[in-house]
Amino acid sequence: MPSPDARVLRGAAIPTAVAGIIAMAISFAVAGGKGLLGALFGALLVLAFFSFGQIALDRLTRSNPQIMMAAALLVYTTQILLVGIVLAVFKNTELFHRQAFAFTLIGCVLVFTGFQVRGALKAKTFYVDPNASESKGDKPSDKGRQQ
Repeated sequence: MPSPDARVLRGAAIPTAVAGIIAMAISFAVAGGKGLLGALFGALLVLAFFSFGQIALDRLTRSNPQIMMAAALLVYTTQILLVGIVLAVFKNTELFHRQAFAFTLIGCVLVFTGFQVRGALKAKTFYVDPNASESKGDKPSDKGRQQ
């Protein structure tokens, strides 16, 4: 993964992990052990899905950067659909506190997305490759130019 993409991923994953830890502490205080387990599952779900989504986006656009917007929309839609499927599967579970899971999931998604946008905006991405060297053979000639 190129350095700017790794920085964006790190810049989103670390605050999300901190938000997940805070959510786990609050959930444990409010709902006990099942709340802690629900918040842990929600935070891990967001970190896994959204981190793998960022990696997938990097792989999809590495060879063809022109498809960035389409690939980003595809990856994000897939992430949201997968989260929806997980929510449907665990709809009536008694393994963990569902409200702690849901609030942690929503909070961590917002934190991850917000810091991902922040990282992308702060990344110094060049529109033109400054290291590309032009040789004299690459430059157009002035022979056909009118004066």
